[in-house]
Amino acid sequence: MFYKKVNIQEENKRSRLYKKMQKVGLATILFASIGMSAGFADEDKASGLQTVYHVYSEGQYVGVVSDEQKIEQLKQDELEKATATYANLPLVIGTELSVVPEKVFSAGTDDDQVLTKLQNLLTVEAEAIGIQIGEEIPLYVKDMAEYEEVIKQLTIQTVPETELNAFKARQQSTTAIPALKEDETRLVDIQFTADVQPIEGEVAPDQISSVQDALKLMNKGTLEEKKYSVQAGDVLGKIAVAHNMPTATLMELNPGVTEDSVLQIGQELNVTVLEPFVEVEALYESKAIEAIPFKKLTEKDETQFKGEKKLKQAGADGKKSVTRKIRKKNGTVIGEAVAETEVLVEPQHEVTIVGTKVIPSRGTGNFAWPADGGYVSSQMGKRWGRVHQGIDIARPSTRAIFAADNGVVTKATRHSTYGNYIVISHNNGYETLYAHLSSIEVKVGQTVPQGTKIGVMGSTGRSTGVHLHFEVMKNGSNINPLSVLR
Repeated sequence: MFYKKVNIQEENKRSRLYKKMQKVGLATILFASIGMSAGFADEDKASGLQTVYHVYSEGQYVGVVSDEQKIEQLKQDELEKATATYANLPLVIGTELSVVPEKVFSAGTDDDQVLTKLQNLLTVEAEAIGIQIGEEIPLYVKDMAEYEEVIKQLTIQTVPETELNAFKARQQSTTAIPALKEDETRLVDIQFTADVQPIEGEVAPDQISSVQDALKLMNKGTLEEKKYSVQAGDVLGKIAVAHNMPTATLMELNPGVTEDSVLQIGQELNVTVLEPFVEVEALYESKAIEAIPFKKLTEKDETQFKGEKKLKQAGADGKKSVTRKIRKKNGTVIGEAVAETEVLVEPQHEVTIVGTKVIPSRGTGNFAWPADGGYVSSQMGKRWGRVHQGIDIARPSTRAIFAADNGVVTKATRHSTYGNYIVISHNNGYETLYAHLSSIEVKVGQTVPQGTKIGVMGSTGRSTGVHLHFEVMKNGSNINPLSVLR
C-alpha cells in the first residue's frame, strides 16, 4: 500500500517549487547563460576562457559537465522512456536540479560519469490529484474526473444514485424546497466521517490508483490483506488474541470458518482488521401518519355486583403526523430520532364499568380451586364411551371441599351416580357441582361465601376411588372448569 503522510502547506510549497524549477528555473538559467555566452563570446575566445556547468540535485553537488544541453537531453530521454509505460499521464521530472555556470581556463569535466550519476538520481513523477483525508494524503488518482468518480462511488454505497441526483438537483436549485408530504422520505444531507478534498501534487506513476482500487482502499484502509499461516496447536481464540481482535471478528474476516471448524496446519487466515479511511453518512427526514393507540380504562361502580362489566365507551385510535430524522451508513440505519409530532385526531379511550359490590350470595366470577391441593386425574370430555361433564381432582393434602365462589346451596343430596353431591347457584348465571362426597356439611338455601367448607371428599356413588368430581355450568350448559378456575 502506498501511504504518504505530509504537511499540506509544505507539500504545496514544494510542489510549486518543483514546477518552477522544472519548467521555468532551468530554462531561465540556460537562456541567461546563452545570453552571456553570446554577449561575451568573442571576449571568452580571446581570453581563452570556457564555460562549464556545475550540477546540484536536492542541494547536493553531483558534478560538472561541459554542455548543459546534455542534461536537458537526459531528462527528455527519461521522460520518453516513462511515457512508453504511462502514456496517459502528464509526466514531469521529480528530481530537483539546479545548474550553475562557471567560466574557467581549463574545463576538467567528465560528462559521461556525471550523466550516469544523474540518470540514477532522476525520478519521473506524474501530475495527479491527491485525495486528502484530514491531514493525510493516502492515495492519488489521475485527475479531477477520477477523483469525483471515487467520491460518487463512495457515496452511492450509502445513497442510491437516483436519490443522490435528486439531492444535487435540490441543492443547485434556486427554488425553495417544499415541505415534506405525508409518507415521504427525503435525503437532506450527506456527511463524511472525515474531511475529504482534492489536492494537486506529483507522485510516482505506479502509485496512482484506479477508481476501483481507490474506492477499495477508502473502504478497507489498506490494499494488502495480512495473512496468518496456522501452526500446530493453534485454535481460533488463540489466533484472535494474538492479533488483538475478538474471535467473532476473525470469523467474519474468514467466511466459512466457524467455532466448530477444524483448522489445518498451513491454512491461511485473513487477519486484517479493516478500518475505512472515510465513510459516508446520509441524513434523511421522513413524514408518516401513525396511529395513537387508545387506552383501556376501567371505572368502578359500587352499585353493580363484582364480576359484572359494562362497556361505557368504545375505543378508537387517534392519528398523528410524525417527522423523523434518520441516519444511515453504508445503507444501514445507525440512528433515528423524532423531530416533530403533530396530533391530528385525539384517541378515544375505551371505558369499561366494573362492579365492585360483593354479597355472600352472589358470585364474583372468579372461581377458586375447590379442594385442598391435589391434581386433575381426569379431564372433561369423552371417557369410557360417554361424556365426562367435569374434572376429577384426586390426592389432595386434606379431604376438605370448599365453595369455589360466593353463592347459595340449591342441592345437597344423594344420587346413584354422583353419590353425595352439592349444587351451588352463584346467582350470576353460573352453577357448580361437587360429587362423590363422603359427607355434606351444608343445607339447601344456605349462603356460602367463597372458600366455605361444604363437605369432605369421598368415593360415594359410581366411583373407583377417593376423589372430587367438579362441574361448572354457565347459563345451564356445562363448560370446562379449567377455563375459569384460577
